[in-house]
Amino acid sequence: MQAKRNIRKWELVGIAVIASLGAMFHFIFEWSGELPPIGVFAPVSESVFEHLKMPYWPALLYAVIEYRHIKEYTKNFIIAKTASLYVMPLTTMAIFYAYTTITGTESLIADIVLFVGSVALGQFVGYKIMIKDPLPSALYKAAIVGLISLGIIYAVLTFYPPHLPLFLDPATGTYGIH
Repeated sequence: MQAKRNIRKWELVGIAVIASLGAMFHFIFEWSGELPPIGVFAPVSESVFEHLKMPYWPALLYAVIEYRHIKEYTKNFIIAKTASLYVMPLTTMAIFYAYTTITGTESLIADIVLFVGSVALGQFVGYKIMIKDPLPSALYKAAIVGLISLGIIYAVLTFYPPHLPLFLDPATGTYGIH
């Protein structure tokens, strides 16, 4: 029971930390003077895709810190964190496109609530996986590949985005880093 409480505490604190850092990450590319390497970690435009990076790197950083404190309580940490890091952007995309299609407009308030809600849902999913009995080692290996792949996707598609609506900066009409 203590293990679940400890994990739950870390996941709840993670919501605030990841959301706060993610909000800050929204601006660090601009603050850096638009240094291209910073674009790997932070949004380089107002495209939907670029905003999907906002929880990834903060959540990964938080996971590294968190692991040191809860590793003895869970055998599914990597699987849980990978699932969490996929839930966040998938939830964001699904709800963003649903609400903008239904309403015909975008709202900064709705986007902020969506961002924090996606982080919270990701952390909840991670918690539920961490408190399970140990999962098969094949899932652990797949999770490692999935975690690394997502980071590579964010990096590569920032510099080489396909010309699809997901990657279009509506403010400038451009794609990726410019």
